[in-house]
Amino acid sequence: MVGAVAAPPPLRGRIPTALLPSLRLGLRLLWSFSWANPDPASTGSASTPPSSSSSSSSRRQQGKLPHRLSSVVDAINERKLPPELRGRGNAIRSETDIVNVVEQRIWHSMEEGHFENLPGKGQPLNLNSNPHVDPAEDTLYRILSRNGCAPEWVELNKEIRSKIAEWRLALKKAWANKSDHEDSKWQDDSEILKAQMRDINDKVLRYNLIVPFGRQMLGLKWEKEIAKLE
Repeated sequence: MVGAVAAPPPLRGRIPTALLPSLRLGLRLLWSFSWANPDPASTGSASTPPSSSSSSSSRRQQGKLPHRLSSVVDAINERKLPPELRGRGNAIRSETDIVNVVEQRIWHSMEEGHFENLPGKGQPLNLNSNPHVDPAEDTLYRILSRNGCAPEWVELNKEIRSKIAEWRLALKKAWANKSDHEDSKWQDDSEILKAQMRDINDKVLRYNLIVPFGRQMLGLKWEKEIAKLE
């Protein structure tokens, strides 16, 4: 028809009308999906409070751990005390208090006769072995004893004591012969005696390095030895 007006062609970039219902349905589905499954970033931010709460609880538990450990240590130390002192930790000022309790118990046992008729009473002690030393060391000492020998530190102890006795005797003689007119003689004697004293102290140092703990000895000091003679 001549008078009919043709519909304008669709413009480029314009959405066709027939596709609008499908587009609306897709947007609704997309919106519902995004609402049901939020963004991972938002999920991480939303889960922050539980993680922070769990970390705070773990910190509280870690803070309680030293307290629990100290309680266990206190309980162990409490069990080590004599029954008379248990539960009275604040009353213990030093080890002397514990020693006093032990001595009281020993004297109480002696008064009750608990130390009478002990096995081996009146018999010589068996010194063939020492239960307080290392078994290998004890075996070595027995071998030395059977062969008439002694450990090195025992022989060195005898040598040191003999030299100290001789040195003090020589010092005493030199001091007795000292006079105002023979000061040079005393100076010569004192130099010789000081050299001998250094040799003795070197032996004492070597002895202290090899002797068992608790048997160390002191060296000589010139001033103290002279003070004994004045």
